[in-house]
Amino acid sequence: MRALTVVAGRADSMAVSDVPEPEPAADEILVRGLAVGVCGTDREIAAAEYGEAPPGREHLVIGHESLGRVVSAPENSGFDTDDYIVGIVRRPDPEPCGACARGEFDMCRNGRYTERGIKGLDGYASQQWVVPTEYAVKVPATLGDLGILVEPASVLAKAWDQIDAVGNRSWFAPESVLVTGAGPIGLLAAMFGVQRGLDVHVLDRVEDGPKPRLVEALGATYHHEDMRDLAGRLEPDIVIEATGAPAVITPALTVTGPYGIVCVTGVSTPGRTTRVDMGEVNREIVLDNDVVIGSVNANRRHYAGAVDALAAADRDWVARLISRRVPLSDFAEAFAPLEDDVKVVITIDG
Repeated sequence: MRALTVVAGRADSMAVSDVPEPEPAADEILVRGLAVGVCGTDREIAAAEYGEAPPGREHLVIGHESLGRVVSAPENSGFDTDDYIVGIVRRPDPEPCGACARGEFDMCRNGRYTERGIKGLDGYASQQWVVPTEYAVKVPATLGDLGILVEPASVLAKAWDQIDAVGNRSWFAPESVLVTGAGPIGLLAAMFGVQRGLDVHVLDRVEDGPKPRLVEALGATYHHEDMRDLAGRLEPDIVIEATGAPAVITPALTVTGPYGIVCVTGVSTPGRTTRVDMGEVNREIVLDNDVVIGSVNANRRHYAGAVDALAAADRDWVARLISRRVPLSDFAEAFAPLEDDVKVVITIDG
């Protein structure tokens, strides 16, 4: 069967390869792959900045944002033939830490976890794949092929879960949120904020195109000014940082009102420096009881929350998040972002 592979650690090695068809174990679901999403992590793996092949192999099947349909499933698993399905990305380490042993593998303490399509396990960019039932998530037929957005949405379900956990250390009644970045993660963060009834603001550098229109269609407010200028007029209760840009992260740390929470989801490139007045940052955080947290990955309950949030959203709006669908044979086009891209998807079937 065909799959999209890389030689781990070798740049420009991505190719459509012939790989063995999977043989499902007794507790595994056999899935026909429909699509995978492309994100910054995939581009880093393609550039040999990241990525680890399964033990004893040099090739890694990539793709961690999955969507497929069930070919066969164990009896009484809750899955039926042709169900839409998503595979969870992360797996606990072989000798689980305390968090992994309790199903909180997104919070692994020792770093020995594995991840489909990223670290030590083949991903989902293949015509068929298998997944244990405990790491499979059913997607409602009403959501259909938009289920490809479940994995990125799970990252935001986890981020909001963490925000709630931190906020509830005391009385917590947030009214507003600022999301920095209007890529897929930022827009999904804004969607969750609107669903929570918050006053949502989104900051990005573009002035026109699909991103401002998507924000406005949510009923949120779009900004494209300098972060420091915006900070003088807006004191959100929550900031979700989704750019990874140091020039945005630094002022974001001090823009909230008292008891503010900054949740950082964007991953920065090392080696970029920016001037920071740590005295100002320290004073703001301490005197206002502020909190800065990092959030990455997701566990099973976050995937379930992502499904619920996407199913509750306006289907037409969710569909507009997908800018392009590129066939597997033309995969290189998916890895060359265009100016108006939001989410690019590689279709596996057909």
